[in-house]
Amino acid sequence: MGTAHRNHCSFCLWSKHVDLEKPGDRKSECQAGMKPIGLTFKHEGEDKYGKLRQGELMLIHECVCGKISINRIAGDDNSEAILKAFEESQKHPKKWDQLKRKGIEILLSGKREKIFIQLFGEV
Repeated sequence: MGTAHRNHCSFCLWSKHVDLEKPGDRKSECQAGMKPIGLTFKHEGEDKYGKLRQGELMLIHECVCGKISINRIAGDDNSEAILKAFEESQKHPKKWDQLKRKGIEILLSGKREKIFIQLFGEV
């Protein structure tokens, strides 16, 4: 699962606001902490039958300045912290609407099984 490279702590999943315009540009002057606020799936397009492909699990981070970013989960990230971020995100419906307006589909309780499969494999 995930990548070997990350921009967040593998234990607590917090990140640092270093990018301004695009991932890797390192132009942000903010430099504040970015809290993991939920999960989403990476958009992978459609398969040859027109069915949407389910991409990899991604973390949604929010900076204290309000910047939202999406980041890949690494294979050795703390699964308990990932699940905690998911559970906490279920308590904030106003945030769901804010993210949706930005084109980010936060994973809700109906996707719990798919999250577990990505984290722990088929049961």
